[in-house]
Amino acid sequence: MSDIPFRTALIVGAGPGISAALARSLSKAGLQVALAARNIEKLQPLAAETGALTIAADAADPASIASLFATVDAKLGEPDLVIYNASGRERGPLAELDPEAVRKSIEVSAFGGFLVAQQAAKRMLPKQHGAIFLTGATASIKGYALSAAFAMGKFALRGLAQSAARELGPKGIHVAHFIIDGGVRSSTRPDPLEKPDSTLSAEGIAQTYLDILKQPRDAWSFEVELRPWVETF
Repeated sequence: MSDIPFRTALIVGAGPGISAALARSLSKAGLQVALAARNIEKLQPLAAETGALTIAADAADPASIASLFATVDAKLGEPDLVIYNASGRERGPLAELDPEAVRKSIEVSAFGGFLVAQQAAKRMLPKQHGAIFLTGATASIKGYALSAAFAMGKFALRGLAQSAARELGPKGIHVAHFIIDGGVRSSTRPDPLEKPDSTLSAEGIAQTYLDILKQPRDAWSFEVELRPWVETF
């Protein structure tokens, strides 16, 4: 029997890497899992492996997110663990960025996080129970050159996490923000032979999320920073 006090998980912005590792770990721990993304065809192998429900959704569209939660409610029950992994990227020189593309990037990274957190809170508040996890990045704490849109979105998501944690924590809802401060290893991004373990593993990140889920309420973490052990500070 799982020692994680949650029954149904919804991962928004699902794909390979962190989301896939989370889906596997949560499913193995006994949770029912729903995966949401714009393109759910790419999720079918993962869904077959984990038994997860897949739902097409646009993270930045209020009607789409409301429909997503309604579908999960009907098919799995109200989610008591919600993880937001979606983000928008628009890279380029500041003076050359397309304003509309920047707006859309910020909507996915930040406004989508708000929409998902709001729908989650509506379901968790009556029960005084639940967890909302928001996935950040190095850009949550420092903006790099040529990455203004991503930095703005991730800074805003971090602000949302801090505000929501202070509001919802006393009401039994654990809100936590995870700063993924480093590259995530994948088949297309392996570690250099001369520098093993120099990137983060998706499985290691997922294990940290699960560890936070097990925390007692009197010692909750509200922000966790993960970085490879060889990273220079």
